[in-house]
Amino acid sequence: MAAASAIDFCLPPTAALAAGGATLAAYLNAKYHIKQDLSAIIRAKSSEREVARAVANGKVSAWYFFAEAVRKYPNVKCIWSREVEYTFQEAHDMACQYGHYFLSLGVKRGDLVAVYLQNCAELPLIWFGLWAIGCSPALINYNLAGPALIHCLKVSGAEYLIVDPSPDCSSRIDEERSAVEGELKMKPLLLDESLKAYVATFPSAVPDESLRLGLEGGSPSCLFYTSGTTGLPKASAFTMARMYGTILISGLDEKQGEGGDRWYNCMPLYHGTGGVRLQVCLSRGVSVAIGKKFSTRNFWKDVIDSESTHFIYVGETARYLLSAPPSPLDRQHKVRGMYGNGLRPDVWERFRERFGIPAIYEFFNSTEGIFGLLNTNYGPYGATCVGHHGAILRKFFNNTYIPVAIDPVTADILRDPVTGFATRMPYAEGGEILVAVPNEEVFQGYWRNPQATSKKFVRDVFQKGDLYYRTGDALRRTDDGHWHFLDRLGDTFRWKSENVSTAEVAVVLGQFPGVLEANVYGVLVPNYEGRAGCAALLIDPAERGRFDWTGLVRMRERSCRDMPFSVYSHRRGALLQRPLSLERRANPQLPVSSSVLVENQSHLMWLRFEPRAD
Repeated sequence: MAAASAIDFCLPPTAALAAGGATLAAYLNAKYHIKQDLSAIIRAKSSEREVARAVANGKVSAWYFFAEAVRKYPNVKCIWSREVEYTFQEAHDMACQYGHYFLSLGVKRGDLVAVYLQNCAELPLIWFGLWAIGCSPALINYNLAGPALIHCLKVSGAEYLIVDPSPDCSSRIDEERSAVEGELKMKPLLLDESLKAYVATFPSAVPDESLRLGLEGGSPSCLFYTSGTTGLPKASAFTMARMYGTILISGLDEKQGEGGDRWYNCMPLYHGTGGVRLQVCLSRGVSVAIGKKFSTRNFWKDVIDSESTHFIYVGETARYLLSAPPSPLDRQHKVRGMYGNGLRPDVWERFRERFGIPAIYEFFNSTEGIFGLLNTNYGPYGATCVGHHGAILRKFFNNTYIPVAIDPVTADILRDPVTGFATRMPYAEGGEILVAVPNEEVFQGYWRNPQATSKKFVRDVFQKGDLYYRTGDALRRTDDGHWHFLDRLGDTFRWKSENVSTAEVAVVLGQFPGVLEANVYGVLVPNYEGRAGCAALLIDPAERGRFDWTGLVRMRERSCRDMPFSVYSHRRGALLQRPLSLERRANPQLPVSSSVLVENQSHLMWLRFEPRAD
């Protein structure tokens, strides 16, 4: 008995061991985020296996996800808009009709169809209809005009162009009709009521499976366009394999089916943020509400009337909503979560508190990139960051995602003059993130642009023969694993939810008589998202005395035709000997000057970039 008592005394009871072990496990998990990391690894590996299996079985088309959602939820509302509403079955049948319509035009498996549409319920139907026949859309920014528009259409190689019937969109196509139909051999099709009625006469049966069976994983699910560094946008294929994998892993605790969730989406559907999330939701059986465009006045009305439970955002839209006067609508909604990117630290918690939104899903990625992060945030801890890696992922990716020092003037990687190698920066300080890759095939590349694709890679970074992908973005990571976005590098900057190509603007400015050189860049402005446009102009000495500043200011009209954004200088006043403060520039009530005389007799032009009014 004494022996037994001794044993009982020396060995803690099983319950005590379990309690102690659970406490230790909870502590370690809280400190190192082990469960979070393991869950992320398991999801990623599972997704890779599922994508590989789908490719092997010839069913990597995302159409199969949508078809399954229709089978499960035929009578559930699929799409809400101010104009129309469709159930999943109705959306499916109309998508099939669009598929048959395109087949009647001679569109073949693997073809691209250019889509120049504003946000509307028909856009996802056309998208799914193209998937049903083994094709995909080239999603053209409907603000584009002139050379940039023609370039994007040409790159797509499409034979047909679906055109929005709005006067602005249709007139921009009409202005370029000779080039579209003559040079590009492309036929514009106006998506008016007459064409919709004609499409409705086609069969609603699913097109033959042979059209979509056996597609390669690298085939495009769509083409998006990114800002170009040579003055023109670049096309990037969002591949079928990538779309398939994104649908698998992008569930954000939504409920499908009757009484399920609905996502309000008024972000441009020609962008990755709005477009991909649209198709992910519908493919997973989650309803969407489509807003034509973002409007501070109508945003909450749309959210409330559509009974949406989530919405898509970019940072600028959140600030606009927060800047609006308080309204009874602020908390009359049913929103539980918001998903997007660019939410600024000074907006984050104020937005959550005012509008009562529990979950913020802030992600970091690029249309063509291979480095992505997601921050699922429910409170102050982890707020304002774009993603988090626990101890396991920090160790795992230590030599995969690497910050390096960048020349602040050229944006080139700084290399040691002796060794020629790059300088690795501490994660806490940050730098441009390079991604270690085994070969160039891991990046699908820019569509029909091998030269631009090759520029995304850099070799001999830390040792001879190594290969890295340049993200073009600077980030830092705190010691506890929180990633924070610092800046976009290179020849683009972000303004009003759009990427602005410095080269594209410089090309237009450089065409003005008397301008020898235009250097365009973005500058930070207090209380504004992104960077405002600024240009330093070198004026021909022979023209300086008679340079047509008024004509340059009026260049807005030409810019409207040639670029997706209106570009114009502020009202010109007296030439100054020093730059005006950014704080002064940020206040529209103060008088401003468009031109600043600098020491070398060139002028600094402050530009303003605005999305063209619809």
